[in-house]
Amino acid sequence: MVGDPLPPLREVIARHGLLARKSLGQHFLLDLNLTGRIARAAGDLSAGTTIEIGPGPGGLTRALLAAGAEHVVAIERDERCLAALAEIALCYPGRLETLAGDALEVDAAALGAAPRRIVANLPYNIATPLLIGWLRRAEAFESLTLMFQKEVADRLAAAPREPAYGRLSVIAQWRARVRSQFNVAREAFVPPPKVTSTVVRLEPYVQPLARARMETLERVTAAAFGQRRKMLRSSLKALGDPVRLLAAAGIEGTLRAEELDVAGFCALARAVDGESAA
Repeated sequence: MVGDPLPPLREVIARHGLLARKSLGQHFLLDLNLTGRIARAAGDLSAGTTIEIGPGPGGLTRALLAAGAEHVVAIERDERCLAALAEIALCYPGRLETLAGDALEVDAAALGAAPRRIVANLPYNIATPLLIGWLRRAEAFESLTLMFQKEVADRLAAAPREPAYGRLSVIAQWRARVRSQFNVAREAFVPPPKVTSTVVRLEPYVQPLARARMETLERVTAAAFGQRRKMLRSSLKALGDPVRLLAAAGIEGTLRAEELDVAGFCALARAVDGESAA
């Protein structure tokens, strides 16, 4: 916005007493170059609804609006931040809506008009459960542009036989195309976290990569990766007769979880549900 009268973020934080709270997993991103880069990574924001989780003092919120977001819905649990967000809303009339509440209890898939996208610097302590919840309704979103700690981001994008490949890799890649965008140094945050962060973009498929029930896929991946050093013929015993399940899915029992691709896990899930592997 030309002539944006909003004060610097550090001034906003000081004026409203917004010291980051560890209990809320808060690490504020104040670098306007980085918030702008995240907004650009989210693509075209000019239509539909852009949903932000944990905006804090509003650094990324400003960047999204400045990048042309037609309608931003910011979900903020920390009531101390609401006044700062209200100031931003005044500068962008009718374009910023703030919801006070816990993002874990909000159905993001029902917010605003489509196309919907989520863009957020996620609180690390709830990032994974939030993502799993959104993936259950992945068809409701055009994209998810999210910042995670790098270790989690590596898991999301990992391929079979890579050290980071695991349950989260399978679930995420089953529902969406996953692409790591760029890393963010810990020094960019206030206060600095103990780890490097990574921005990841997930683009949901119109249909999942292969047919499976998510609940069953979660059970299968939990069993397989819970004993990842064992062969599948041993690690899948908790799900029933592993010999029968593997035969129905057309998978060699001597494989380990880290060697099986997403389609293979989906075949196992269908076998557990009593369907054919086709």
